[in-house]
Amino acid sequence: MIESYSIAEARNQFAALVRQIEEQSTQVQITRRGQPVAVILSKQAYEQLLAFRPEQNFWQAYQEWRQKWQVDDWEDEDIFAGIRDPSPGREVALWD
Repeated sequence: MIESYSIAEARNQFAALVRQIEEQSTQVQITRRGQPVAVILSKQAYEQLLAFRPEQNFWQAYQEWRQKWQVDDWEDEDIFAGIRDPSPGREVALWD
């Protein structure tokens, strides 16, 4: 479980907290009035987080997908052809 310290406690023990984080690869949560506001983590853990950061944003990924699948060439009629049953369905009695 992640250790939690108030801002005042973290300020008073900052050097010890940094040493603990560095040696044990732990994280420390900082709180203000009992609510979490920050996390201190080792440089190694931070670099691991950065390694998982996507290189492109959603819009770039969407545009790449559109190009890959040539979405602009799709015809609406072709895409949805045969998907829906053209029969009128079952009879429904709304009033007896």
